[in-house]
Amino acid sequence: MTADLVITGCTALVHGEHGEIGFVENSGIVVRDGVIQSVTSARDVADVPSFERVDASGQLAMPGFINCHTHAPMVALRGIAEDLAVEEWFNDWIWPIESNLTDRVVELGALLACAEMIRGGVTSFADHYFSMDRVAAAVTESGLRANLGWAYFSSQGPEGRERSLDFALRLRGAAGGRITTSLAPHAPYTVDDTDLAATARLAREHGLPVHIHAAENKAQTDSSLERYGRTPVQVLQRAGLLDVDLLIAHGTGIREEDLAVLQEGGGRIAVATAPRGYLKFGWGTTPVRALRSIGIPVGLATDGAASNNTLDVWESMTLTALVQKYVEQDPTWLTARQALDHATRQSALAVGLGGKAGALAPGFRADLILVDLTGPHTQPVHDIAATLVHSARSSDVLTTLVDGRILMRDRRLLSLDVPAIVSELGSLLPDLIKRRGGQRIQDYNG
Repeated sequence: MTADLVITGCTALVHGEHGEIGFVENSGIVVRDGVIQSVTSARDVADVPSFERVDASGQLAMPGFINCHTHAPMVALRGIAEDLAVEEWFNDWIWPIESNLTDRVVELGALLACAEMIRGGVTSFADHYFSMDRVAAAVTESGLRANLGWAYFSSQGPEGRERSLDFALRLRGAAGGRITTSLAPHAPYTVDDTDLAATARLAREHGLPVHIHAAENKAQTDSSLERYGRTPVQVLQRAGLLDVDLLIAHGTGIREEDLAVLQEGGGRIAVATAPRGYLKFGWGTTPVRALRSIGIPVGLATDGAASNNTLDVWESMTLTALVQKYVEQDPTWLTARQALDHATRQSALAVGLGGKAGALAPGFRADLILVDLTGPHTQPVHDIAATLVHSARSSDVLTTLVDGRILMRDRRLLSLDVPAIVSELGSLLPDLIKRRGGQRIQDYNG
């Protein structure tokens, strides 16, 4: 059979039986029907007939990055509110502006975000926002893979939860299967116990995962204990959300007593960490080592670009490795290979793509990137893992593929017209910013 695509001559990042990272030089990758058929030697694929071939000599092939928690349309608000406490950031800037967002601004922001992520080697992302039909349209146009959830607050009444469910049921499996969906309650401090319990019931009934912010920082956890006598994680447990597939965003306020609660949960629980934003807000960090010790996958994320300023998951990988060493006061943790495991296999597990993405292996979707390691900032290469985590950067990604389709080749985007997106978005932003005094969608008092 003729292959759709054959990649030759690359060094391939591969996973061992228990997730250990290895590298195989002079590899060949065969793709058919959007799936990796084989990862073998370049010699073995030399005579495989194909519709397209990519000579990746001198390049490294690895699974594409997965942005496990973001708010893609918020690139429209990048840099609009800086050097503020989180309460002022939300209440005086972000939520008043978001109350006036139009569907078109959301879609343009999502398109620009998709372009940024493709150029940074991201092949999939988990998004938690509003007007999600428009985000789904952007995902479809861009060619990326995504898990999408329409966020809701209890202040919206039952309609918010119902809209999130309706979207999740309508859009799952869209874009040729590239779109999956989640229920998306905002957080335990904005969604009450009744709505959280109802969300757990709906998730079980319809086989949907749940994507939620929880224990975002220590102050939130302390506030929850003061008000309710329970940590945010314990609030989720009481609502039944730890017994469904659950993705917790941030978790920097997770306490030691929460670990046993998480471990006892009956669902597939994961945490997404976005270290750049925590550094900006002066928060702590996700307890990656403790979560890893109890088998909770920790995926890498950026959060929205309004707070994080970038959707660069490569930077998140580097910062995760460095911050963990600093917090644990242990230079042997997090190793470069462990960081790569979080960036690939564990990130795939976090967003429900375990066994489908996050590895270069037969039967996995052909979501992969080709990376140039010949630049002066990456040479010489003594340890490929260390070079990837501590020397390489997202601009070294040359080619990005999703489902075997090339979305960027030699740094040229093929699925999106960035100048046109930027031009239209720029024309709409002045009115959006003028209406900063709009009604808040919610008060932050977490």
